[in-house]
Amino acid sequence: MTDTGVGADGPWLIVGLGNPGSEYAGNRHNVGFMVADLLAERMGGRFKAHKARAQVVEGRIGPMGPASCRVVVAKPMSFMNLSGGPTTALRDFYKVPTARLIAVHDELDIDYGALRLKLGGGDNGHNGLKSITKSLGAEYHRVRFGIGRPPGRMPVADFVLKDFSSAERKELAYFVDRAADAVEALVVEGLERAQGTYNS
Repeated sequence: MTDTGVGADGPWLIVGLGNPGSEYAGNRHNVGFMVADLLAERMGGRFKAHKARAQVVEGRIGPMGPASCRVVVAKPMSFMNLSGGPTTALRDFYKVPTARLIAVHDELDIDYGALRLKLGGGDNGHNGLKSITKSLGAEYHRVRFGIGRPPGRMPVADFVLKDFSSAERKELAYFVDRAADAVEALVVEGLERAQGTYNS
């Protein structure tokens, strides 16, 4: 049974994965940060530095009134492969059960712009997920944002650390918006209903 958060007191922790620093801002690997930024903007909040080596914004999403859900949106300020440390510190600070953690991240094995929502599973070679799973176990939610496979023989590490192409950028805002919608649906409506809508 998925905890939808409706009527529950504790917050959800939404962690957008990426690398800190302006030189990484437009990278495919930083799409989790892009979704986190949009969620913060929708809540009318501003990120503030947190002692857990992260930037956080607290707010509510969902319908106005008692049915809305408390959330903490975070961007770890460690590098991607060390995401587990800040994520664990935030979980402990806000007393969030691991099942109410959502990691938003890029995914190579999904076509560009497509989404997959799931609970638990492997890390599929993603260093951010690998770090979080090592710290917390695998039973957290993921919103997987497809970036597709690298062209030709380009190494995966080079591909994910490159900016989205000019063709991809034409649709990027739409796809990031849809991913933010999916995160909100997961929190407010629960995993199964959100999967039914967004697992394209």
